[in-house]
Order: sequence, then structure tokens, then C-alpha cells
Amino acid sequence: MSEKEFLEQVRTNQGIIYKVVSIYAADPEEKKDLYQEILLQCWKGWPSFRGDSKFSTWLYRISLNTVLTSMRKKNMMIYPDTLPDEESLRATPLEREDSQALHQAIRQLTDVDRALVLLHLEGYANNEIAEMMGISANNLAVKLMRIRQRLAKLLNAVDHE
Repeated sequence: MSEKEFLEQVRTNQGIIYKVVSIYAADPEEKKDLYQEILLQCWKGWPSFRGDSKFSTWLYRISLNTVLTSMRKKNMMIYPDTLPDEESLRATPLEREDSQALHQAIRQLTDVDRALVLLHLEGYANNEIAEMMGISANNLAVKLMRIRQRLAKLLNAVDHE
């Protein structure tokens, strides 16, 4: 697999990296650093990419693992005030408010749960998410159910404020 193929795949799927970085970093410099670290890890792992899964699936896994490892090393979690979301930028004020409440609730989840929600909202199938995260499909289903319940409680609490 050539460098040209790698660069083409990254260019095509760079939105994945931006989404992951935006969920875990608020500071523009930290976002740049994480983006570069993800690219480095992808480049290192490129020779071992066998094509058993889609490149985007592989890229998500490396992106999430790199960010989570980086955050663990710093022993510090950053919760951004806003998440860039193209749909919410075009949404009506009421939809934007609902979207902001959901993003706030998601930011209150654990790192792993946020990653699961991100992948779920991106439309990945449960078996793909389970593979990316290195857990069983049954474990994922239980986790997603618990995450939905937690988000419902968090959003319900916001509604009653």
C-alpha cells in the first residue's frame, strides 16, 4: 500500500478525525496536536491495515484510541463548551437548543461512552462499533441501553430546571 493511497484515504475521511478531536479537545492548539498525533499513529499503523474493515472504521478506532491514550497520559479531561455540528448550524433556534442540550448531556458521559455515542450517531452498525472498541456486540448493546437511560435522565433534569 502506497503513501499516495494513504493520503487519499485520509483526505477522504479527515472529517472523522475532526469529529473525534472536537469532542475531546476545546483548545485549538490541543486540537491541532491531537490531529497530528492521530495522523502519526495512522501512518505507523498503515502497513498493518489489511482491509478487513473499511478504512473509516479503522480510522475511527485509531483516532479514538489515540485521543483516549493522550487524555490518560495528561490525566486531564477537557469538556468543550460547544461541539461543531453542521446540522445544528442550519437548525431552527428550538432545534439548536435541543441539540445543545444533547451535546451538554453527552459531554457528561465517560470517555468511552462518548465514543460509543459518537459512533452510534455516525450510523455505524453495532457489530462495527463493537469491533472498533474491542468489546462484544452483547456488551455494546447493554452499554448503549444504559447510555440512552443516562442521557434521558440528564435531558429530563435539564427540562425541569
